[in-house]
Amino acid sequence: MATLSIPPDPNPDSDSNLPIQTPTPTPPLLEEATETEPEPDPESRPDQEPTSPTSPSPPGSPSAENPNPSSQQIQTAPPPLPNSTTASSQPPALLHLSFNQDYGCFAVGTSTGFMVYNCDPFRGIINRDFEGGGVKVVEMLFRCNLLALVGGGPTPAFPQNKVMIWDDHQTRCIGELSFRTEVRSVRLRRDRVIVVLDQKIFVYNFVDFKLVHQIETAPNPRGLCAVSQHQGQLILVCPGGQKGQVRIEHYGARRTKFIMAHDSRIACLVLSQDGRLVATASTKGTLVRIFSTFDGTLLQEVRRGADRAEIYSVAFSRNMQWLAVSSDKGTVHVFSLKINMGSTPNDKPRPAPEPSVPNVTPALSFIKGVLPKYFHSEWSVAQFRLREGSQYIVAFGDQKNTIVIVGMDGSFYRCQFDPATGGEMMQLECHNFLKQEA
Repeated sequence: MATLSIPPDPNPDSDSNLPIQTPTPTPPLLEEATETEPEPDPESRPDQEPTSPTSPSPPGSPSAENPNPSSQQIQTAPPPLPNSTTASSQPPALLHLSFNQDYGCFAVGTSTGFMVYNCDPFRGIINRDFEGGGVKVVEMLFRCNLLALVGGGPTPAFPQNKVMIWDDHQTRCIGELSFRTEVRSVRLRRDRVIVVLDQKIFVYNFVDFKLVHQIETAPNPRGLCAVSQHQGQLILVCPGGQKGQVRIEHYGARRTKFIMAHDSRIACLVLSQDGRLVATASTKGTLVRIFSTFDGTLLQEVRRGADRAEIYSVAFSRNMQWLAVSSDKGTVHVFSLKINMGSTPNDKPRPAPEPSVPNVTPALSFIKGVLPKYFHSEWSVAQFRLREGSQYIVAFGDQKNTIVIVGMDGSFYRCQFDPATGGEMMQLECHNFLKQEA
């Protein structure tokens, strides 16, 4: 197996410093789908690649121990051996929930390891127990055997400043990315690995783990970052350098766009699959705004409610006709998107034309300017009630007009909404995945 080094950062205070083994192609994780080996993307940004510093590497770093990093093997303590089930009868504490890129699976990080479940039909796929070692980040790559793991909890399975590349076919780590500060989140594409720290984001090629871009952000303790998944068009969205600002990186066009999305700090953001739309919510949690990533145009604004809330997740439907939002208020909302996406993927999204309405009586026309904006807000079409205070993430299901909800209390819901009548959604199924055998 070939071993490559990530180029050293010219900035001595950089957080990135690690050699990593290049993963070899291995069989897919699930029988339902097969992923192809990542290929280099012509949209990478070699103009921003770091150059080697002239000063020697810091003591204890891999390059200091071996002057020829290209011939060095990874030096890490062997990870805990995974078991197929948890040794204790007590369910583990949940540390992390996330969907994979097509929302067909969800991953669970626990105080003892990680699990993966299929959404439809609901069933357990993987249950890896690290003998008490916790995992706070589990990032899947669609349905292939490679996952990115970050240790967490009272007794982390891995250092919290490292991203471990886990090959579930071999049930072992085949490489790592090491940083000087704690890793907040990881995002994967077939051709990229994106690592989010508190104030920096690093973008690597997946095929050779070469650092191709580094981004400075405002403090980002939630690890907010989203990346498009369509091949041939790489768009990355993250917090900007100011409060309420969103940064959009168009790697193909080598262009950066900034949007002042909110007055408060960004609390949640999500990209559509093709990267043309970005939805954002602030720490105030009352409004969700949808922007075009092409030019930053505000296309639509929807209202979750009037009271302050913590937004946990936002999701676009595959056809970009609906938007789902979950919060700590215990209600999942589905909004209708009124956006003209055009006929081709290269068309610029535009706000849908307003429906024609009868002329307002001149004597009453002053009301429009007097009423608060609250009364002109767009409200959700459908809702699903959950336990208030618990954390839930949401996605659209494979079946038409269905929603999948996963909770930090171990709950899994699949429900359906009526796009014509709206109102309360109908529950189709409910499970407690902490009691399921994966």
